[in-house]
Amino acid sequence: MARLERALISVSDKIGIVEFSRELQHLGVEIISTGGTSKLLKG
Repeated sequence: MARLERALISVSDKIGIVEFSRELQHLGVEIISTGGTSKLLKG
């Protein structure tokens, strides 16, 4: 099975997205995000 290296995250409903992206980062996944999602994740 291929390893997930990057994830593009761009959502309108941001409930739970911070926790979700932290879990992905914990697994070594690079997070790429857009606009408001990026601002929220960079907090």
